[in-house]
Amino acid sequence: MDIDRKRTQRDYTLAFKLAVVEEVEKGELTYKQAQHKYGIQGRSTVLVWLRKHGLQDWSGSLPQGARYATMEKQGKAKPRTPEQRIKELEVQLREAQEKARLFEAVIDVIQKEHGVRVVKKPSGKSSRKSSSKG
Repeated sequence: MDIDRKRTQRDYTLAFKLAVVEEVEKGELTYKQAQHKYGIQGRSTVLVWLRKHGLQDWSGSLPQGARYATMEKQGKAKPRTPEQRIKELEVQLREAQEKARLFEAVIDVIQKEHGVRVVKKPSGKSSRKSSSKG
């Protein structure tokens, strides 16, 4: 590769960009390590790719879904491919499963250490008593 020549965004294929984004989002590399590993010259190039193609929030303000929903309402969002939507939903599912495991662990601790019996309500049942006026 010619190091003296400046490269542009067009020099990188979409497949390459997506592979770098995936590597960073999996935690295999930081965006700076990816930049160094692949000889990407621009300081923010990988960050731009992460914001554009990644599933995580790289804006520092809103979660990805909320950011996309906001952009969608403003008419600025590009339609996502089925693969991008699947990836997004897989991340959301993984987060929901982690949250469920956390709640299960908290319930176990409460029951074991404090002797409190926690009864889980079946889904769809309200914890509030309905008052009927007659």
